[in-house]
Amino acid sequence: MPDHPAALSPLGHLKPRIETIGPVTIAEVVTTALASVATRSGRDADVAQIAAAAGVPLPGPGGHAQNAIYAAFWLGPQQWMVEAPHGTHEDIVAILRASFAAAASITEQTDAWVRFDVTAPDLPAMFERLCGFDLRAAAPGAATRTVIDHLGCYVILRTGGTISVLGPRSSAHSLHHALLTAARSAF
Repeated sequence: MPDHPAALSPLGHLKPRIETIGPVTIAEVVTTALASVATRSGRDADVAQIAAAAGVPLPGPGGHAQNAIYAAFWLGPQQWMVEAPHGTHEDIVAILRASFAAAASITEQTDAWVRFDVTAPDLPAMFERLCGFDLRAAAPGAATRTVIDHLGCYVILRTGGTISVLGPRSSAHSLHHALLTAARSAF
């Protein structure tokens, strides 16, 4: 059998890239499995009950929630992006489908997105150059869809000093460049 090359990160490397610019660290994250969950018509109560039993948090508008295994952020009415550790949830769709069955539509999203975690003591100064998400007014657990460098992205305020940015995997290099440029100009 032929040898298969190792999986590459969205930026095309064998290991995720980590860049440090002054007090800012921008880390490519490849350890998270993603799936979108959308409630099927008339099944709102079922989905809420199943999610609670399965330990899948389903935050409200503009929210992100996390527990021991799962995290999720709100995408739209009755729609969420669910995150879990890739090492234990590589087939996140099959795992979630076993719980939600016909109550929700679940779609694999892991390879559609690139995720960068940005850490710094003053993230609003950097993100004011990138998007319209007002981090000074936001609290940890806030999440929104916004535009960064003409790319539709999700921005999640995980803690006061850590933000996750999810963007289209096909534009990983452009998003990475935008983050690096903003970090260089902010610090």
